[in-house]
Amino acid sequence: MSKSNPKTVELPLVPAGGADEVVPCCPPLTAGELSPADAERMAAMFKALSDPVRLRLFSRIASHAGGEACVCDIADVGVSQPTVSHHLKKLREAGLLTSERRGTWVYYRVAPSVVAAMSAMLDLRGV
Repeated sequence: MSKSNPKTVELPLVPAGGADEVVPCCPPLTAGELSPADAERMAAMFKALSDPVRLRLFSRIASHAGGEACVCDIADVGVSQPTVSHHLKKLREAGLLTSERRGTWVYYRVAPSVVAAMSAMLDLRGV
């Protein structure tokens, strides 16, 4: 069994005005069929969130006070520390999290523009 190289997915977003305002790369599902490239990008993000431990880590970071969390504050999810690091790496590679090292700790933030793009794609209310 061979290991494939992890692929970092970068969802192209176009600034629309302010720093936090973005236009998602992919049209809503109701707008038409996704292109193969858009489907690949979005599938990688949803795949990263499909693991229960990753989803718990993601929700802990998203709901943490100040919008960021130190790995020391979120690591208690029932798996070992190396496994937590592995799952956080997968979320970063999918573009769902950003991280910043401060001294010996790493702080994580949810990438709001990417989550907005995922949400917009799933919006069934129309274009």
